[in-house]
Amino acid sequence: MSVIERLSGMEILDSRGRPTVKARCELASGVVAEASVPSGASTGRAEARELRDGDQKRYAGLGCRKAAANIGGEIAANLRGREIESQRELDQLMVLVDATDDKRRLGANAILAVSIAFARAVARERDVPLYLHFSDILSKEGVSHPDPTLPRLTINLFSGGKHAGGQVPIQDVLLVPASARTIDDGLAMVVAVYQAAARIALSKYGMRALTADEGGLAPDFPNAEAMLEDAVAAIEAAGLRPGADVALAVDVASSQFATGADGAAWKYQLGNRLLDSSAMIDVVAGWVERFPIVSVEDALAEEDWAHWPALRQKISARAIVLGDDLLCTNVLRIAKAVELNAANALLLKVNQIGTLTEAAAAYRAARAAGWRVTISARSGETEDDWLADLAVGWGGDQIKVGSVTHSERLAKYNRLLEIERETSWPVVKWPA
Repeated sequence: MSVIERLSGMEILDSRGRPTVKARCELASGVVAEASVPSGASTGRAEARELRDGDQKRYAGLGCRKAAANIGGEIAANLRGREIESQRELDQLMVLVDATDDKRRLGANAILAVSIAFARAVARERDVPLYLHFSDILSKEGVSHPDPTLPRLTINLFSGGKHAGGQVPIQDVLLVPASARTIDDGLAMVVAVYQAAARIALSKYGMRALTADEGGLAPDFPNAEAMLEDAVAAIEAAGLRPGADVALAVDVASSQFATGADGAAWKYQLGNRLLDSSAMIDVVAGWVERFPIVSVEDALAEEDWAHWPALRQKISARAIVLGDDLLCTNVLRIAKAVELNAANALLLKVNQIGTLTEAAAAYRAARAAGWRVTISARSGETEDDWLADLAVGWGGDQIKVGSVTHSERLAKYNRLLEIERETSWPVVKWPA
């Protein structure tokens, strides 16, 4: 049982130079902990809502002073001095105080910052590593993973879409160090491929190693196929075997170039091609057949429910069908996807739902369906490294943080290296 003595919040800047929120939690025991939360660029319609100031004269309306003030104001007023028995109790209290269906009143950014800061403070109070405390939180939600492992890396190589100015519609091509048996080996392999890709970008496109939001290289690819071809060429140029040593993952982020509505036909503007849903599935299936792709994220729009089952049926023998915008770390959307056989993997982003407890419920639902789980960062990140502990503590199959160039990404990778040194746990055996 822990007692919150004081809560405070402040506005800070994320990796894109946009405001986000940091929370500070002080317990009666004298323990103090802070947590910073990320923000996404490619966001699903079902996500919990950040609170932004709306003052167009300051950060184009994106300021977070109101959200930060809510931490030290209304949230603190309802939590200060209260004996908190569990993470679930804390999170449920904040949800009740907010009293909206999407946390828009107090702000999902404010609520999540307190949720994580409290978890970190309790871990310090218990004198246990944060990843073990996260594991205990999950166990209390009815989920256990008896064989501790480290997540398989999935690391951005090339970026397009909203992460890179839209020079190519699809959002990211990522590297999966498939033959690596440690985080250390995986990072070394990826860095070698990234450096080879930078040389290809210079010789083929005349582009220096300029990077997108999450650190991926962003040459002026003529189309998505060129993006994938160059990824394979970079793997080979690094002296590695495509598929065997390094596989690929693709974040299509189709909602960003799709048009349609419930009950109407969806259309996908993939470069100069306007495709219906079936044709879009055929294109993605062709990529999976041609390239060493082991994971495909959001290959269809988030509300194109009618066609997700066909997508899964067509590609799941070769690649996991990963839902991000489709699922929004939301148990109701996961339940619908399970019922329809629409996906077989969850991209878990805690700030999509707004508290650790609700994210744990989404994790539990995905695991109950036999799905894989990828623990993911956002395009707007901070130097806080709690996500690495979460991915380990919750037994994520994969972790998706970004590339190997920006400090807000490297903070998570370096934390994984620390955890690997402390535990000597193996990396998940995926792809098998």
